Amino acid sequence: MNSAAGPQNSITDVPGVLVGHQHSIDPDATLGSGAATGCTVLRVPGGATASVDVRGGGPGTRETDLLDPGNTVRQVNAVLLTGGSAYGLAAADGVMRWLEEHGEGIPMDPADPSRVVPIVPGAVIFDLPVGDWHIRPGADFGFLAADSAQTEFARGSVGAGAGARAGSLKGGVGTASVRFTDGPAAGITVGALIVANPVGSVFDPRTGLPWGTGTDGPEHFGLRPVAADRLAAANALPVKGTVLNTTIGVVATDAALDPSACRRMATTAHDGLARAIRPAHSPLDGDTLFAMATGTAAPGPGFPLPPAFPADLLILDQLCTAAAVCVERAIVDAILSATSVAGIPSYTDLFGA
Repeated sequence: MNSAAGPQNSITDVPGVLVGHQHSIDPDATLGSGAATGCTVLRVPGGATASVDVRGGGPGTRETDLLDPGNTVRQVNAVLLTGGSAYGLAAADGVMRWLEEHGEGIPMDPADPSRVVPIVPGAVIFDLPVGDWHIRPGADFGFLAADSAQTEFARGSVGAGAGARAGSLKGGVGTASVRFTDGPAAGITVGALIVANPVGSVFDPRTGLPWGTGTDGPEHFGLRPVAADRLAAANALPVKGTVLNTTIGVVATDAALDPSACRRMATTAHDGLARAIRPAHSPLDGDTLFAMATGTAAPGPGFPLPPAFPADLLILDQLCTAAAVCVERAIVDAILSATSVAGIPSYTDLFGA
């Protein structure tokens, strides 16, 4: 199996996936005052098959039961990732309003195409202590994020990553993609977008390198060995003081998958989260990953397999492997792209580029 990063190394390398942010960051924000929060919307015009896998012990979610493969609704119109803890779920109302105004959703009246019900699952991170507790994303945030969604978008301390904190460091939004160049999955793209806000550590205290560089090596991310004095300073930082955290995100593919296959891809994608964050899936995290399939790509030619192993199962296996890799890389991207907010130091502040 050969693969390479997509043209933008982004989840929007998957055709049909658009990303928009809305956030409020006060340049003078401190822990407990000033604005430092936001939301990110992944919009899929025309809808996408979807499912979800929740692994953390303290999730904050919306419409995840609907995504169970045994339930009736088969597609989503957008996914909301937001700060503000449970309060931030109000941003989904704005995403729904935008979609309704543009005729996106489940048709409810054949005689009136404007009567639709948009499907917008969502998940939250706990960022309330970063900045002012009372400033959190609402419906206007969601509407503006949906309205701004496009193929190019910012990474780091933006959108839902504005107030994210990754252990002792600044967290944020990161993304990555893989495109298969041969084998049964040739021509298919997998991408991930992650909001990294874990209670766990994102770097190895022995080397200072992100845990998520383990699969590809630090050279893949342009990283070099960390100086001893910088490593000592990083290890001296206080541990994260909040008790509610969470890493959330979306993996997407242009393969044609049913909800059960999407669920399997979301499940396996958590392997990438566990490789890049230690510990992951703790009782204090609400780690949640959505999976979407737009179905716009045709599968590759495949090769002969025994009857018990149909080609589409082999393709799914490769997509699941790629999803975990994309999540791992996206978490590293989030950490490397983040900038300091509210006095929380970024990885580049501590270790350099």
